[in-house]
Amino acid sequence: MKQLVFFLLFPFVIFAQSSFEDVERMLADKQFKQAESEMKIFVSQHPSDLNGIELLADVYGQQKKWDNAIEQYKKLVDFSPNTANYHYKYGGAMGMKALEVNKLKALGMIGDVKAAFLKAAELDPNHIDTRWALVKLYMQLPGMIGGSKNKALRYADELEKLSKVDGYLAKGYLHAYDDDYELAETYYKKALTIGRSKICYRELAQFYVDNKHYKKAILYLNEGYEKHGTDEFLQQIEALQKQN
Repeated sequence: MKQLVFFLLFPFVIFAQSSFEDVERMLADKQFKQAESEMKIFVSQHPSDLNGIELLADVYGQQKKWDNAIEQYKKLVDFSPNTANYHYKYGGAMGMKALEVNKLKALGMIGDVKAAFLKAAELDPNHIDTRWALVKLYMQLPGMIGGSKNKALRYADELEKLSKVDGYLAKGYLHAYDDDYELAETYYKKALTIGRSKICYRELAQFYVDNKHYKKAILYLNEGYEKHGTDEFLQQIEALQKQN
């Protein structure tokens, strides 16, 4: 009997893995409609498959179909309330929806967004993306509805303990948002010194662009291009040179 059960289940596992890989390739190729169609069929046939529900939600998110994405992520939270990443994605989808609606409706959604991120942070003390989301949320919210630089700094400090590069980038972000040029520059440079990644070069260069220090931006984009050979950096250099 056990052999029969294994025989019946094994083909499904292989099918599911193969189906998901195909859909992920479709997403990489921006074949969103086809990916959505595949995953809707799969989830309708396997309504309790969490991986399938998550991938369908991700497909909706890629297309900015936030209502659909929220519905699917909410299913994941209900099925598995102790999974931090499900709360993070649920909060993220609600946050993106809030950016598209009127201010009054957005204000009504902020509490749910914050609650989802805070739950994810509570469930997983090592969840880097959640802490990034909280840094940005607390910096961008007005004080009267819960914005707080001190709370943003708290999560930036947590990020720094998990990853110095992420912590320094987060502190660069929040000080830049607070118009503290010197501290922002210091932290972006600290991140670059130890990270040397594309993201580090991109963030420091963008910081200089935002502050109209185009020569400094070009300097670091050149350095980043020499290290990583990224066409994106070369294109930015050319665009900035035209502005000067």
